[in-house]
Amino acid sequence: MTVDEVALHLRQAMRSPLPGHDGFLRLAGYKRGDIEAARLKDPPPRESAVLVLIYQKDDAAHTLLMVRPTYDGVHSGQVAFPGGRMEEGDASLQATALREFCEETGAAIDGIEVIGALTPLYIPPSRSMVTPYLAVTDAIGPMDPDPREVAQLIEAPLAWLLRDDILAHRQQYMPIVKREVSVPYFDVMGHVVWGATAMMIAELRELLSALTDPA
Repeated sequence: MTVDEVALHLRQAMRSPLPGHDGFLRLAGYKRGDIEAARLKDPPPRESAVLVLIYQKDDAAHTLLMVRPTYDGVHSGQVAFPGGRMEEGDASLQATALREFCEETGAAIDGIEVIGALTPLYIPPSRSMVTPYLAVTDAIGPMDPDPREVAQLIEAPLAWLLRDDILAHRQQYMPIVKREVSVPYFDVMGHVVWGATAMMIAELRELLSALTDPA
């Protein structure tokens, strides 16, 4: 599967309504609050954006994830797509996603084509509204990740993300429902990817489901 094949398919798939996250959330047995209702909260959630970049490496399409450092916060040590909060100088959330990608990974954003936005997610623990932007590029240049933001970069073959056997469950206490629940997650090359990032991956998997030969 090449980036050109994936990009062509995604440009077509993004013309239809997005699949959203309900299918993945049903695996966890609960629903997240309505996006618009969350935006009407007082104070409103903080707007953030991440970049889901698909790029060519070793003759195959890859995407880039990162492991956040361990710190005193709700997202400590989690796996995520590069991204962060919108800042005053950002012209748009798309600009936020590109700026944060550059700052966190150290990679240049020249040659990146943003195809469009995936379904936004409201993340209650950090009171953030996160919009993922789907993008493609022929190749990613040298990377120099910021150690304050990134403990490790994960260059994941897209074919790995489309495998059926990477979906699993584990018991985990969820403050939002105040009980232990069976949490769905993806095993991405030995890394547990759950929560908002897992929902983004699940939506991407649905968009790419018509590509019948992920290997």
